[in-house]
Amino acid sequence: MTQSRLMLPITAALALVLLLIASSTIFVVTQTQQALVVRLGQPRRTITEPGLHAKIPLIETAISFDRRLLDYEVPPEEVILGDQRRLIVDSFVRFRIVDPLRTYQAVGGTEEGIVARLNSVESSALRRVLGNERLLDVLSSNRAKIMAQIRDQVDAEMQGFGVKIEDVRIRRADLPGENTQAILQRMQSERERIARQARAEGAEASARIRANAERERTVLLADAKAETDRLRGLGEATAIATYAVAFERDPAFFQIWRTLQAYRDGLTAGNTRLVLSPDADFFKMLEHGPTTTSAAPAAP
Repeated sequence: MTQSRLMLPITAALALVLLLIASSTIFVVTQTQQALVVRLGQPRRTITEPGLHAKIPLIETAISFDRRLLDYEVPPEEVILGDQRRLIVDSFVRFRIVDPLRTYQAVGGTEEGIVARLNSVESSALRRVLGNERLLDVLSSNRAKIMAQIRDQVDAEMQGFGVKIEDVRIRRADLPGENTQAILQRMQSERERIARQARAEGAEASARIRANAERERTVLLADAKAETDRLRGLGEATAIATYAVAFERDPAFFQIWRTLQAYRDGLTAGNTRLVLSPDADFFKMLEHGPTTTSAAPAAP
């Protein structure tokens, strides 16, 4: 009985020791984690598969790293652009730990070390890229291209730390309070200059178009007048030739016809008055009628 009482504490102590050994030997890696097993400060192996895993108690330590997409908000900072304008930029970075071994060797086993290094690298890349850009480019659709350049530079530098940069975004880009009014006035002056230049170029183009149109109009009118004169000359020549042929065919009829034309033009009602002597040849056909040998009367 006494021996049984003595064995009970010993058994409990052994069970407790075994439980402590088991708890320090077995560890769990979840689906959102990855682990690095370190033996006396030296990395031994990397675990990326979730589940139960074992390590040597008191000698090996399992350091967990998050394998999810992480966000880091970079504190706002003032940047000098390529056109010497100042801008307060607020940005954030999305990154992922892809190599726990490199991360541990570079910054240790804490996420604070990664963030501190990432803050320095992102700030340097931000200043380098924006230092070559103008304010209008940062505020326009070119911002996506600028952010891609910053992301590539940060990713290239953070690869040595076992970190993959997925994205870099500029959330806000504000002007400093003391420079806002001056920059706005400068931008307004620049826009007015561009507008004046556009209006001047438009007026020049308008004058050039009007001059070309006037020149083409003058050329067209001159060509039309020359063609009209040519056609009129051809018509008159044809008429004269027709009259000549008709006169040669029947001169007496032609004389009668010319006399009737003279009567029509001279005796038409109007303000025209004829002063003729009674024996004038103009009325000879009216008195004696047409004759084949009579001469044509003189036109009034």
